[in-house]
Amino acid sequence: MAVFVGITLPFLCLLAVSSALAYKNPYYAAGRSVNVHLFEWKWDDIADECERFLGPRGYGGIQISPPNENVVLRTYNRPWWERYQPLSYELVTRSGNEQQFANMLRRCNAAGVRIYVDAVINHMTGEPPENYGTAGNTAVYSNWDYPAVPFNRDHFNWPHCVIDGMDYANNAWRVRNCELVGLKDLNQGHEHVRTMIVNFMNKLIDLGVAGFRIDAAKHMWPEDLRIIYDRLHNLNTAHGFPENARPYIYQEVIDYGGEAISRDEYTPIGAVTEFKAGMELSNAFRGNNQLRWLVSWGPQWGLLASQDALTFIDNHDNERGHGGGGGILTYKEAKRYKGAIAFLLAHPYGEPQIMSSFDFWDSEVGPPMDSNQNIISPAINSDNTCGNGWICQHRWRQIYAMVAFRNAAANTVLTNWWDNGSNQIAFCRGNRAFIAFNIDTWDLNQRLQTCLPAGSYCDVISGDKVNNSCQGKTVSVDSSGMAQIYVGTHEMDVMLAIHVGPESRL
Repeated sequence: MAVFVGITLPFLCLLAVSSALAYKNPYYAAGRSVNVHLFEWKWDDIADECERFLGPRGYGGIQISPPNENVVLRTYNRPWWERYQPLSYELVTRSGNEQQFANMLRRCNAAGVRIYVDAVINHMTGEPPENYGTAGNTAVYSNWDYPAVPFNRDHFNWPHCVIDGMDYANNAWRVRNCELVGLKDLNQGHEHVRTMIVNFMNKLIDLGVAGFRIDAAKHMWPEDLRIIYDRLHNLNTAHGFPENARPYIYQEVIDYGGEAISRDEYTPIGAVTEFKAGMELSNAFRGNNQLRWLVSWGPQWGLLASQDALTFIDNHDNERGHGGGGGILTYKEAKRYKGAIAFLLAHPYGEPQIMSSFDFWDSEVGPPMDSNQNIISPAINSDNTCGNGWICQHRWRQIYAMVAFRNAAANTVLTNWWDNGSNQIAFCRGNRAFIAFNIDTWDLNQRLQTCLPAGSYCDVISGDKVNNSCQGKTVSVDSSGMAQIYVGTHEMDVMLAIHVGPESRL
């Protein structure tokens, strides 16, 4: 018996570690990185964007809006949050139908761009439907009936209760068993509920998705989620995924500390959205915390372990002041926002995601739409930016250039940190990439170690490389790796970046 236990415990520990790591690999195609959230885009438009821009620019993946039927809220002018009120698991939304969804997956995977689904499995609708949902179904609210799933009253948490603000700090049971903002709370401990959720997610995997963002994960019990995840299929090898690959899972757990529920309860079962990353970088790039302190950026700042963290500056919630928002840099403060994203993508910590927004001034408003409340496709301008009310940060030169930077720097560590004791910093990524930042009120004009091979490089921030010449700054690196680096305080951008990739090296 003693021998049996001695052999089994390490084996069980190894299984636990393997299980946790299994859901933390995004399975990007080779040479790619960075997940972009194409918020509220249509499936046909996403497929086009994979082929014409995201694939050629080296993006690794896309987070899409929830693909399943949601309630239609015409009296609210179809706000963005109607997508987070499921009516069934049928694949019909304003973004498109199941055939269009499957076609998007085929085309994007062929372009080397993975798709991650925003999965709303904590709850069903809250607001009453206006006769129908996006697939034409109607929920019968008198008896909590969702016949298209099917769910009925037995499949929801009881007694009926709504989360109070103090519950977040004091009562984990209520946070997980009561209704989030009045949305009908599913009981993931119920076998039928688990089966319906697993069937829905497995259908998406079989169609070719690479993983899931789990919306409102902290409102569900980790042990219930573990059972659901472990019943999911492996990724579909017909779409280029390796054998036995498990879906990438990153769970929305908003945790700034001081709450009854900790993000650490969810890292054993998957990755977690690290909201502190965006908060701290927004604070630093606004000048409220000197950039020099970023030398210890990562877990020493109280952030999650790198392999556990899905990092971002802003997302669809906090750019609107929701979901722990407030004080987050967004596209509306473009210069500092681009700087914060550049640091996020240049630093090896975490698995980064960037936001691609539509323009808004009312935090509730839905995507650009026509007089019939149908989503209007983004227009692509001659300078590769977007029109028709779409911001498309992923098409900003300073951002797609940093995606290429991250790809060039892959699997290298941060070295040769330099700072001026204030808000001018620089560092290398091995011998493959170099970046410098300046948010001081005086110019950065310094001879620095770039760690790069001797030669000439285009600064990918100030301009693209075209026909083997730089449209922006040119940086000359000598045989010792040194170069004169200049980032003026009044320049358009707060950073300079060079690397060994074809986008930079001459």
